[in-house]
Amino acid sequence: MNMNNWLNNRQPDPIRDTKSERNLFMRRTLVAFLGVMVLVGALFANLYHLQVQDVTIYRTRSNDNRIKLLPIPPARGLIYDRYGRKLAENITFFGLYVVPEKVKNLKETFAELKPLVNLTDEDIANFEKARRRSLRYTPILLKPALTEEEIARFAVNQYKFSSIEVQPYFKRHYLYGEPLTHILGYVGKINDRDIETLKKAGELSNYAGTHDIGKSGIERYYEEQLHGKVGFEEVEVNSRGKVVRKLQEQPAVAGESVHLTIDLDLQRYITNLLGDQRAAVVVLDPKDGGILAMVSTPSYDNNLFVGGISSKNYAELLHDLNRPLYSRATQGAYPPASTVKPFIAVAGLTENVIDPNKEIYDPGYWYLPNSQKRYRDWKWGGHGKTNLNKAITESSDTYFYQVAYHLGIDRLSPWMKRFGFGEPTGIDLKEETDGVMPSREWKKARYKRSWLQGDTIPVGIGQGYWTATPLQVAKALTILVNNGKIHTPHLMEKIEGKQVQYYQDPHLYPDITEPDASVWQAAKQGMFNVINSLHGTARKAFLGTDYVAAGKSGTAQVFSLKENQVYKASELKNHLHDHAWFIAYAPYKKPKIVVAVILENAGGGSSQAAPIVRKIMDYYLGVRLPQIAAMQKATLQQSATKSVGRNFSQNFDKNSSLSESTNKENYIE
Repeated sequence: MNMNNWLNNRQPDPIRDTKSERNLFMRRTLVAFLGVMVLVGALFANLYHLQVQDVTIYRTRSNDNRIKLLPIPPARGLIYDRYGRKLAENITFFGLYVVPEKVKNLKETFAELKPLVNLTDEDIANFEKARRRSLRYTPILLKPALTEEEIARFAVNQYKFSSIEVQPYFKRHYLYGEPLTHILGYVGKINDRDIETLKKAGELSNYAGTHDIGKSGIERYYEEQLHGKVGFEEVEVNSRGKVVRKLQEQPAVAGESVHLTIDLDLQRYITNLLGDQRAAVVVLDPKDGGILAMVSTPSYDNNLFVGGISSKNYAELLHDLNRPLYSRATQGAYPPASTVKPFIAVAGLTENVIDPNKEIYDPGYWYLPNSQKRYRDWKWGGHGKTNLNKAITESSDTYFYQVAYHLGIDRLSPWMKRFGFGEPTGIDLKEETDGVMPSREWKKARYKRSWLQGDTIPVGIGQGYWTATPLQVAKALTILVNNGKIHTPHLMEKIEGKQVQYYQDPHLYPDITEPDASVWQAAKQGMFNVINSLHGTARKAFLGTDYVAAGKSGTAQVFSLKENQVYKASELKNHLHDHAWFIAYAPYKKPKIVVAVILENAGGGSSQAAPIVRKIMDYYLGVRLPQIAAMQKATLQQSATKSVGRNFSQNFDKNSSLSESTNKENYIE
């Protein structure tokens, strides 16, 4: 029953619609085909984009990954003295160089290198500093100055460090250290400030691969000439950054060598003469302003700064009370004291303030008119009746107080500026102080106070607000020696055998042309008597010389004495003692040397500084010049011998050719 009911109620199966199934399949196949075609089209479009449209861009990118430009730093130019003796050179060292971008883990790599090459934390810190300033994929110095043992240990393990290798590099070396430090200066590692300066000048690319730059002295002033031009090496590298082959090379151009006017023997002699004194000496050639010697003591070894000075050593130099880091010759500003009296005499005579034959009475002091202010002479009791010649010879302060009063600061200041005071000398060094040549405008700007008549009086003897560097005083003396003709002091003699002509702006340093010959002679005669007269202040220091010199002493007060105060050096601390000045030139009629000396806190100029000048002149005129003459004579003889040899050889060759020609003609006949 149940089975019959089920059979009766069972629905028949519908008939299968194969046509609908086929249509569905075709639609799906078409969609799939269209999808594939779209993808293939996109693929071909991308291939066209890569291989045709932008092929240049991607080829360049590919080459950038495969081909690298490695900078070749130039060798720095050398520095010589005026006679060709080397003062600064380059020494080859070997260092460990790293391309940071090719090292997976720098920290682990450094840890592995520490026992191999004695890598220190300071080395790593210097590496990180250099890395921040370097271009990508540029080898950076990690460990400088490798020893032979360190090189050997690394060579055995080099297979572990694919992007690290040992490369040679140059390091600056100064052969004579302290005697020339303030002239040559030094090179040091390029820092962020240097980077900014180079960027502004458009020179950053020329320092690729270079670690050092001139920081001071000649190294800084002639950086452009000494540095040279960077070269490049185009190389092919593999995927690990290792050089496979060199494609081409543009060699670096070495820096030009610089020849200075400095006489090394004279420079070293003066350095030894001064010893540990706080002092400065400038020696000029009056014919052209060339600096024969320029010494500042105490000094320091500039080799300490090459490659980076340690914090300990720098702190010692920085806190040294003797201040070895600064050049007293160009940066030390001192009251010039009585050394300026001959220059003031030229101004007074030209302005008709001084009658050279007129005498005044010097009682040992001078009163400012309509005032109770008294200015004392250095000599107790004064010099009595005094004219210009005696005033320079015996260094009468009273006489020049009166000259300053009649000139007034409005004439005195401009005149002294024409002698180079209060202005840059023009020397080819960046490290120079202008000093102070006071004026109404200067005091107003500096102290916000008006100039008083009493301010002028001490200026007449090189005191008061007036300060000058030893180089400025030496330059002023060369102007006097040359009757107003100005030669800019300079250290450069030539570059790579080319004579250097120093451009001197006539508007910046105009010659002093107003004084006639008698004016110049009056000032010089006074300086002649300082040394050669019975009452000259420096007569004792120059007794028995084989030459005739002229000079002027100066004793610069470090502090002002009160009205009735007596100067007693024995009761004062050393730093309050007077500075000792002396300037001189010789021979008197045809000067070959101008010298300016200052000894800090040494006392009287005639007693302390004059003997130093005497020894310098004795050495230069009596020892050094004969040596130079003998050397030049020997050089000429050698040249003549070579010339005779060349002429003999040329004549021999000519005769041989003639003989050979004759033999050939005979043979043909």
